[in-house]
Amino acid sequence: MGKKNTIFKNIMVTLGCTAFAGAYALGASCLVSSIANDGIARPAWLDKVEICVDEKSKSTSSTVKQTSDMIGTDGNVQNVMPVGAGVTGGRNDRSGSGDILQKPRFEEEDETETETDIEQEIETEVETETETEKETEIETETQADEETETKQSKRKNDESETEMEDEHKKKPSGEVRHVEIVEQDALVNAVTADVTAVVKAAMPCVVSITNEYTAYDFWYDEEYDEKANGSGIIVAQSDEEMLIVTNYHVIQDNNNLYVKFIDDREATAYVKGTSPENDLAIVSVFLDEMSDKTLDSIAIAAFGDSDSLQVGEPAIAIGNSLGYGQSVTTGVISALNRTVYADDQDTTNQGYLIQTDAAINPGNSGGALLNVKGEVIGINSSKIADYVIEGMGYAIPITTAQPIIEDLMLRETKKKVPEKERAFLGVAGTDVIEEATERYAMPEGAFVSNVLVDTAADEAGIQKGDIVTYIDGERITGMDELQGLLEYYSAGTEIEIVLMRPTKGEYKEITINVKLGAKEQ
Repeated sequence: MGKKNTIFKNIMVTLGCTAFAGAYALGASCLVSSIANDGIARPAWLDKVEICVDEKSKSTSSTVKQTSDMIGTDGNVQNVMPVGAGVTGGRNDRSGSGDILQKPRFEEEDETETETDIEQEIETEVETETETEKETEIETETQADEETETKQSKRKNDESETEMEDEHKKKPSGEVRHVEIVEQDALVNAVTADVTAVVKAAMPCVVSITNEYTAYDFWYDEEYDEKANGSGIIVAQSDEEMLIVTNYHVIQDNNNLYVKFIDDREATAYVKGTSPENDLAIVSVFLDEMSDKTLDSIAIAAFGDSDSLQVGEPAIAIGNSLGYGQSVTTGVISALNRTVYADDQDTTNQGYLIQTDAAINPGNSGGALLNVKGEVIGINSSKIADYVIEGMGYAIPITTAQPIIEDLMLRETKKKVPEKERAFLGVAGTDVIEEATERYAMPEGAFVSNVLVDTAADEAGIQKGDIVTYIDGERITGMDELQGLLEYYSAGTEIEIVLMRPTKGEYKEITINVKLGAKEQ
């Protein structure tokens, strides 16, 4: 049974191979015959296309007839024109006279589009060249205007420098010149990028101030020497002194004061007058302690009009920032008539301050706030020290400060008296705290809690419960100020003291003259 199956399989394989070979040979012979008859095989759809050429219109049209129209019921093709019919010379001959070569439609469209693109590119290039020429002409005119303005500004600067040199030569020896006001165009207020001319003119009138004072360490319960830095403005010159305005808190509690001028020469300074409630003070430097070179290098400031300031107007601040020396910052007037609230500052009369975004850091206090002409419009006074607040500096308006400055300049310059020669008043007391002022309507000053027997205070009639408010015109806000002021008086000096004395439930002002005594050793 197994052998019969094997023979049957062999017979079937042989018959299959023979059939496959016969089909392959038949297909090959058909292919060879087709190539021999037509030369090149054409696709079937090409035999179904009729091409007509119209000589008059010189245009070509192609008409594709439906297969149903060309094929008869018996499956044979009917009424079909051979390819190339109607074109003399046959399919491969296209050079006959009167014949029009057929051109594919898509090529005409491509040529039309190409010509349109070229025309558009030419028009674009012409427009670009025209715009470039106009821009070049505008740039040329702008450069010419800038060069003209630059030449004019240089000419003005040269003329002003020449005038300054001539006036400097004419100035008598030992007399300090006044600062030159920089003339500016009307439109210069809009831009503060270049303030070199203003700084050059105004910098000589600004000084650095160093305050050596005694600090107290509560942790170790001991005193130690400390320094603080500030700034000042030269405002006047007398026969014997150079007068400088600064903030009161810059020179407060000083043991020694030193002023450094623009030429880096330093001189000892002395307090002439103070106004703690306005945070103003005048210090003086004696002319005989200043060199001729220093006198030639400094200048006296020119005051502007702070009442005419407008918000947004440019501002320039000059001062001894952080004690590193004179520096310049710029900004604008941010606001007017501002009130500053600070724990360490009396704000009772501080509702008139100028606010600016020009950087005013520790050390700038007492420096100058200038306008674009180099005129002092304010005295830099304070800065809000908070990590979330920036660009809020404050200055005392010069129009407000000027009458106070003029009054302080008339006072006698004070020099600290050696400790053994200092005067002794003979009172003990404390400060009037804010709570007592509000609850009991007590005036601000030094409250006298005790009067020593057989002292200057006892002999002058000062009583327990009195409040000292002024000594020789100097405002007293606490016991520390009273004791500090007495350091400038020697024993035997007669002074005027203003007291507030309680009488029938209210305080009345009393003025007495006191001849200061000496402290027993």
